[in-house]
Amino acid sequence: MRQAALIGLVMLLAGALISCSGDDEDGLNASVSAIAEERGLSETDIEAALKTFVPSGGRDEYLMFASGGHSGQVFVIGIPSMRLLKSIAVFTPEAWQGYGIGGAESEQTLSGGYYNDQEIKWGDTHHPALSETAGDYDGQFLFINEKANGRVGVIDLRDFETKQIVKNPFSNIDHGGTFVTPDTEYIIEGPQYAHPLGGEYAPLSEFNDKYRGYVMFWKFDREAGRIDESQSFGMELPPYWQDLCDVGKKVSAGWLFCGSLNSERDTGGIEAGNPPFEVGASQNDMDYLHVMNWEHAAEVAKSAPKVNGYPLISLDTAVAEDLLFLVPEPKSPHGSDVTPGGEYVIVSGKLDPHITAYSFEKIKAAIDSGVGESDPYGVRILPFDDVMEAQIEVGLGPLHTQFDGDGYAYTSLFLDNGVAKWQMGPPYHDEWKLVEVVPTQYNVGHIAAAEGDTVSPDGRYLVSLNKWATDRFTVVGPLLPQNLQLVDLTGEHMQVIYDMAMGVGEPHYAQIIKADKLAAWEVYPEVGWDPHTQAVDPNAAQPGEERVERNG
Repeated sequence: MRQAALIGLVMLLAGALISCSGDDEDGLNASVSAIAEERGLSETDIEAALKTFVPSGGRDEYLMFASGGHSGQVFVIGIPSMRLLKSIAVFTPEAWQGYGIGGAESEQTLSGGYYNDQEIKWGDTHHPALSETAGDYDGQFLFINEKANGRVGVIDLRDFETKQIVKNPFSNIDHGGTFVTPDTEYIIEGPQYAHPLGGEYAPLSEFNDKYRGYVMFWKFDREAGRIDESQSFGMELPPYWQDLCDVGKKVSAGWLFCGSLNSERDTGGIEAGNPPFEVGASQNDMDYLHVMNWEHAAEVAKSAPKVNGYPLISLDTAVAEDLLFLVPEPKSPHGSDVTPGGEYVIVSGKLDPHITAYSFEKIKAAIDSGVGESDPYGVRILPFDDVMEAQIEVGLGPLHTQFDGDGYAYTSLFLDNGVAKWQMGPPYHDEWKLVEVVPTQYNVGHIAAAEGDTVSPDGRYLVSLNKWATDRFTVVGPLLPQNLQLVDLTGEHMQVIYDMAMGVGEPHYAQIIKADKLAAWEVYPEVGWDPHTQAVDPNAAQPGEERVERNG
C-alpha cells in the first residue's frame, strides 16, 4: 500500500509538472507538500519514489533474473521499477504460456530432465547464470539449476524460453550451480549432500567410504544453443557437503572454487545417542574451500572412464593430477565469491562474523611449493595462514558477496538483517575495512548488484532478497511473501528505496544485467519458425505456397 502511494505521488508530480509553468513553481511545491502531508510521506519517501518511478511506456535500465525456488521457474524483474515482467517456465508446466501442457516441443524439453523415465514436473530453482564473454555478461543465454533433482535448464534470451533440460548423471541434488566459465565454455553444476554414486543405496555406517560429492562440467555449444552432453564430464569429490561455487577470472582464470560444510562427516543419529545433526556438523572450527583446476580437468577427462555414460574423474585421479586442493575456511560457509580482477576469493561463514579473503597468488604459491598435509582421501590441505589475505568483521550471519566498480564489496547478513559494505584492499584500496551496514527487512539470503559478479561490475543498484516480509505488507494469510528490497548504492550512504512483494516461490540467487545488452525478439524472424529448434520448421507452409492437396 505504501509503495502504491509513492508511485501515485510521482504520477501526480509528473502531471503537475506538465500543467505548471516556472511562474507556478510555488503552487507546485504547495501541491506536492499537500499530497505528501495527506499521505504521510517524508522527503526520503518522495526521493525514493522519484528514483524508482518508470513512467507508462518507459523502460527499465536493468533486468534482474531471479530464481523462483519451488515455483521451478525464473522471474524477470525490471530495475529500478521492480516490476515483474515475465515468469520464464523451466521445470514446472505453466498452462497460461503453453509450456509442458499440450505442446510436444515443450513436453520434449521437460522430458530431458526425467529420471529413469519417471516424470518430474516440479523443481526448486536456485542459481541463475547469464552467459559470459571474457567474464562479462553477453545477454545471449541464461542457465538455471534445479536443486531438488539435480538438473540444469538452458534458456535462449532471444525469446526468453527454455530450450533444453539435462539431468545430472552422477547426483540427484545440486546447490553449487549454475556458474559459467569466463567464455561460457562450461556450465558448472556443483553438488551439495554427499551420496553414493548415481543415487544408489549405502547405509550411513559406510558414509566415509561409499558417499561422495560430484561436480559436473556441462560443455556448452554456443552456436547450437545447447549443452553438448557428449563433451561433458564430472569429477568426484570427498564427502564434505559442497556448497556454492564461483569460477576464477582474469588472474585466476582456469580455476574453480567451491565452499563446503560438515568436514566432520557427521550423519546425526540422536536415536543412537549421537549429537543432533546440526551440532555434530558444527564441531570443527574450519570446513574446506575446494580449489579445482577445471582447465586441466577438461584434458584429464578425455581419458577418464565413463560412468552412467559420462566421463568421471575419480577422486584418486583428481589428487594424482593436481586437480583438487583444500583450503581451511571458517565453519559452515555459504558463499564463495571471486573479486572482479580474480585476485581474491571471498568466503563468508554462517557461524563466523567475518568475511575471509584468500589470495589466489598465495594459493598458487602454496600449491607450487608442495606445503600442506593431506585429508583422509589424500587431498592436500593448504595451510590457512599461508593463503589468507585478510579478514573483516562485518556482522552476524554473513552469506553472500557482490561487488561494485569502485573497489567495494557488499555482503548479506542473515542474522543481523542487513547488507554490509566494505572496502577491499590492494589493488582496489590501501586497506581492508568495514564501511557501513544498511538494515534490511528481514533475514536476507542472497544479494545481487548490477553486474556485480562480473569482471566489470556497475554497482549503482543492489537487491536484497529477503526470506521474510513479516510486517512490510498487507496481511494475506499466514504464508507471507518474500521481500525483495532495492538498495541505492550511489549516495554517500546506502539507501533502501523500494520493497517488492514476491508472492510466488522463494527467490534465491539473482543476476542483474544492463537491459541494452539484451536483444530479445518482438516477433519470430520468419514465418513457420519453430521456437524449440530456433529454425524454420521444414513442414511449415511458406507464404504464397499455402494450399490443400487431396489424394484420392
